[in-house]
Amino acid sequence: MTRTLVVLAHPDLATSRVNAALADGVRDLPDVTVHDLYAAHPDLRIDVPGEQRLLDAHDRVVLQFPFYWYSVPPLLKKWLDEVFERGWAYGPGGAALRGKRLQLATAVGGREELYRPEGLNRFAVRDLLRPFDATAHLTGMRYEEPFIVHGASSLADEELEREVRRYRELLLDAPVPVAA
Repeated sequence: MTRTLVVLAHPDLATSRVNAALADGVRDLPDVTVHDLYAAHPDLRIDVPGEQRLLDAHDRVVLQFPFYWYSVPPLLKKWLDEVFERGWAYGPGGAALRGKRLQLATAVGGREELYRPEGLNRFAVRDLLRPFDATAHLTGMRYEEPFIVHGASSLADEELEREVRRYRELLLDAPVPVAA
């Protein structure tokens, strides 16, 4: 069975409707660990060895976060910068993540049509997430198709329930990586 670490990064999960529902919807799954970065590191000081041990214990890493300003929340960026360090995650002697799978799960406030060449944001969210594909490549991880919830700010309850079911199925099914 695949052991999955969901690295949840929401700066105010108590006010989140979509990310909170997604996380709550998978907490009971076997071999899934939901790790809330903001709860684990309220002082924003990352326990790098502890985080690396968590990564060592899992086969797949899912970064779950709200998508805003075309990026990730600040603590997730800091986590990546510090935890995926040279000599551990990449570079000479850095093979700790090699062979693991990397996947993103993000909630986007805007509708999908806003994220097209002719749309307001000019690029598809998948294109804006390409730096994570590069991160996976650098660290020897297999990058998988991102799980994207568009229109998060206006989802009806039944749509949110459908997205939670889709997320659960995704974490249970262990999909095939995206072709390079």
